[in-house]
Amino acid sequence: MTCRYSLHRLSESVSFEDQRLQKHLKFLSDLCKEHIGNSKPLKESLGISYKALNHIQYLLNEIEKTKEEITEVDLLISDLKDSKDELYNVALSEKESFQHKLNVLQDQLLPLMVPVDAGDEKDIILEISPGVGGQEAMLFAKDMFHMYCHYATYKGWRHEVLKYDTTELGGIRSAHLGINGAHAYRVLKYECGVHRVQRVPKTEKAGRIHTSTTTVAVLPQPSEIDIVIRPGDIELEFKNSSGAGGQHVNTTDSCVRIYHKATGLVVESQVSRDQHRNRQVALTSLRAKLYERELMAALKEETLSRKSQVGTAARSEKVRTYNFVQDRITDHRAHVTLHDVQRFLGGEELFDHMSHLLQHWGDTQALQDVLHKYA
Repeated sequence: MTCRYSLHRLSESVSFEDQRLQKHLKFLSDLCKEHIGNSKPLKESLGISYKALNHIQYLLNEIEKTKEEITEVDLLISDLKDSKDELYNVALSEKESFQHKLNVLQDQLLPLMVPVDAGDEKDIILEISPGVGGQEAMLFAKDMFHMYCHYATYKGWRHEVLKYDTTELGGIRSAHLGINGAHAYRVLKYECGVHRVQRVPKTEKAGRIHTSTTTVAVLPQPSEIDIVIRPGDIELEFKNSSGAGGQHVNTTDSCVRIYHKATGLVVESQVSRDQHRNRQVALTSLRAKLYERELMAALKEETLSRKSQVGTAARSEKVRTYNFVQDRITDHRAHVTLHDVQRFLGGEELFDHMSHLLQHWGDTQALQDVLHKYA
């Protein structure tokens, strides 16, 4: 069975006739006129670039022209309604064409008004940790890890295992995955939070359903320019690697542990036998965590409430339930329920469908937050 879906339009959730929206459009139009030829950046809290602002102004002009054309055609239709000759039918067809053009222009305009998150274009580090549920939680954490690996492949993204700490029963205690690709953070940022699974574990002899959780963190990967880490800011420690890997791993000081003095953050890597490689991975992880702290601090200071970002960034928030018995996946934020858990965990089209629904939900929430100030 192939899952077919169409991308949701913001106009399905936000009415173009909303007076709050009209007020915001006037604000943006005035802002554009005010900053014509001005190369200074807009306020970061606005979340809109000059390029997008100029395109908004262009679309607003086109929308106004199209509305005027619809008004003129309406007058012609009114004059011809009694005769209903061929010209009347032509006028009706023109009105339908203009109305379609108006809908297309409005659909193009609304996404431009959604504030852009600072990290949307970043690559990511995705961290998976089992929560409550013991070995079953660790087994499900492994299922989720492979789901994200498959999805990265499906999207044509490059991914690399940065950490993979396994258990004797085949689960994972912790896993970090680096994902590099177009819009990786924008697509996967809504995976952040607590994922709950309800199923009968393989180790359960009585057939009872267990509830376990896995926590996912999605960290945008900053560049070295975004976050500068000076040698004096950190303390390095080299030690023997632990866990699976053979005698060679356990007898060399390949594991790298980094302590960041200012924040107290500690990261370590033993993904490779190469100490230099592990140092690079650990620095990348540290840089991502420091960048996340800066993003969270900036979000709190924004004058516009960004509930969608603050909500999805909370690792304690239950975001999704995977119910194997009822064969359904429910996302508790967007109130979306899909079926076929195994295909969803395959990390391809059905998972991609969910990610599109969540992006639509996130964009709607962000735009509603902007409009809230006009209430």
